Amino acid sequence: MVGPRCTLVGGQWYSYYDNATWSDQADLDIDHVVALAEAWDSGASGWTTARRRAFANDLGDERSLVAVTDNVNQAKADEDPATWIPPYEPARCRFVGEWVTVKLRWRLTVDTAEKAALTTRADSCPDETITFTHAI
Repeated sequence: MVGPRCTLVGGQWYSYYDNATWSDQADLDIDHVVALAEAWDSGASGWTTARRRAFANDLGDERSLVAVTDNVNQAKADEDPATWIPPYEPARCRFVGEWVTVKLRWRLTVDTAEKAALTTRADSCPDETITFTHAI
């Protein structure tokens, strides 16, 4: 719900990383599925400031930024799938698909450990076609 002066006064948010539902927005963070530091290490260091800003604020694909439980997001930090995966097991295939989509959309690279982890995780997921539009 939105109160006077566009202040949020109610609602519920679902954090798919840990299968939690929250009614207090203070319990949530907006997570960059591919963290800014990970993007930097994967090619964003060579981008213009405008392109890095566009990545950080990407509303062009709903898989880039997700609302998740704050402490789960803090535990993820800037890790990649070689070192972090959502604690809620049924969320893991979705996360892998979203990670790959963001990397492809922004033409970011993957390192050897990241690729191995993604491949291993994807092997246990149902086949899925990923559709995306390259970011500008």
